[in-house]
Amino acid sequence: MPTTDVPAQQSCRGRSRRSFLRIGGLAFGGLSLSRLLRAEADAGVARSHKSVIMVFLPGGPAHLDLYDLKPEAPAEIRGEFRPIDTSVPGLQICELLPRLAAKMEKLAVIRSVVGGVDEHTTHMCFTGWPHAGRKAAGGWPSFGSVISRLQGPVSPSVPPFVSAAPMGGPWVDPGPGFLGPGYSVFDSRTDTALMELRPPLTLGRLSDRQALAARFDRFRRDFDRTGAGGGLDEFDRHAFDILTSRRLLDALDLSREDPRLRERYGFGRGDPGLPPRFAGLPPARERFLVARRLIEAGARCVTLTVGDWDLHDHNHAGLRAQLPYLDQAVSALIEDLDQRGMLPDVTVVVWGEFGRSPRVNKDAGRDHWPAVSCALLAGGGLRTGQVIGSTTRLAEAVQDRPVHIHEIFATLYHCLGIPLGRLRLPDLANRPQLLIANASPIRELVN
Repeated sequence: MPTTDVPAQQSCRGRSRRSFLRIGGLAFGGLSLSRLLRAEADAGVARSHKSVIMVFLPGGPAHLDLYDLKPEAPAEIRGEFRPIDTSVPGLQICELLPRLAAKMEKLAVIRSVVGGVDEHTTHMCFTGWPHAGRKAAGGWPSFGSVISRLQGPVSPSVPPFVSAAPMGGPWVDPGPGFLGPGYSVFDSRTDTALMELRPPLTLGRLSDRQALAARFDRFRRDFDRTGAGGGLDEFDRHAFDILTSRRLLDALDLSREDPRLRERYGFGRGDPGLPPRFAGLPPARERFLVARRLIEAGARCVTLTVGDWDLHDHNHAGLRAQLPYLDQAVSALIEDLDQRGMLPDVTVVVWGEFGRSPRVNKDAGRDHWPAVSCALLAGGGLRTGQVIGSTTRLAEAVQDRPVHIHEIFATLYHCLGIPLGRLRLPDLANRPQLLIANASPIRELVN
């Protein structure tokens, strides 16, 4: 008989919860997929397949060591790295990013990102709102959860919002917030285990799993009363498409890829320089290829986390360990998407929660610096091959063209074909909430 014993997960606040809550009960009645399908049906959303891959660099990468080097600044500011030319005349980036430099015509660098706050969470980059700020009743939803709510799945057998690589410490997906657990992220590392048909469970015995839904009726009714969940209806049948289809599992099976392509992503080389909390996890570079395969299979938003950039000590040593594999993985992803004709429909964003201090500290590290940070964008039909914004001589503040984080979110929604306008979604107090605060897409990228 199948079991309901699922390993407990610890959230960043220390609360234990069962894995089925992370996906809204996918394997136990299909609450998550049911709500997604209902949202699409009710809204009459077209099944377009614009999508986003969000690469999150937890801890905040040093902006002036990646894309905004200051070679004329004093040694304690400029650090150890030198700038190199790129395929875009006049645009230089770090010497440890040669592959990205060679593809810069397909990328856009933003050197003047503002709106960050000094807190180690994913909230700003995943929701657009600080964790410790104005709250919506039920909490702000993650970007991928919003996409799930507004557009639903492309294929009933592939969740629209998938995490393709691990997060640790305070860097966890903020969750679906006031949208409810039906729009939670599907964790490709752990939730997939719920889909495996281990002996003696066979397709013929899936009715046993369906019967388990009755055990959670009271759980779902509780969510119904709060407005955070939904009951079962005809859409529940589609949840079992995931259990009976190999589409998602095949997307996660990297052995199906050409070994030469896997080599381009850097397979088998590990991820040097990662802290102990990531020990034993699959190399992040492999998850970039997983992200492409998930998008190809039908996911709308895929998130992945790479490395640890909270380098308060030995900043340059940490960057020497991590930047080469980030360079290889991101450039391979862009090239792969481009060669498959997917790049115009897939927007890639690479960023962290804030920048790092211009002055190198006594421990050879750089400290938190929310005043300005950087971002890298590609694909999505954007006007790439340019740099937007600049910072002052020591990279401590924006000199011209500040780009608020909400403008980046507005750009991502634009690339997905979602006209924000006056779009509001009700929170759990039934108050209409703006997804972002009065921001427009970045004009240099979309006009």
